[in-house]
Amino acid sequence: MTSDEEHLRLLSIFHYIVAGITAFFGCFPIIHVSIGLFLALAPEQWLDGKGEPPPRWLGVLFAFFGSAIIAAFWTFAACLASAGWFLSVRKHYMFCLVIAALACMCQPFGTVLGVFTLIVLMRGSVKQLFSDNSLRGSSIPAGGPLV
Repeated sequence: MTSDEEHLRLLSIFHYIVAGITAFFGCFPIIHVSIGLFLALAPEQWLDGKGEPPPRWLGVLFAFFGSAIIAAFWTFAACLASAGWFLSVRKHYMFCLVIAALACMCQPFGTVLGVFTLIVLMRGSVKQLFSDNSLRGSSIPAGGPLV
């Protein structure tokens, strides 16, 4: 196994780890969704004997934004895990490159993972590994395309 293959294997594993961490932290807004649903469905429970209950739209807003944040985190986690798989099978070079660049925004683990992934993916030998694998998996016959 060459050093490039070893680096891609390790990066693949670390993509899975960071995807799991991202998905875990994406679960925290479930609290906001719960409070929002509670506000929207049972606003009278917030009464303390005086005044009016909070408006229902406030609860809907809480639940909507909490759900949107959860969806964003889980979608990004799925993209990280997919990039980890693609790194291991050496396919979809551009997807891996874009996800590595996006991972740089996630402090601190995503930044480290993204920078190292970008460094490895920019090597000419790694680009060759990806292009060799895509040619091997294509439907072009060994003698070249039929004209």
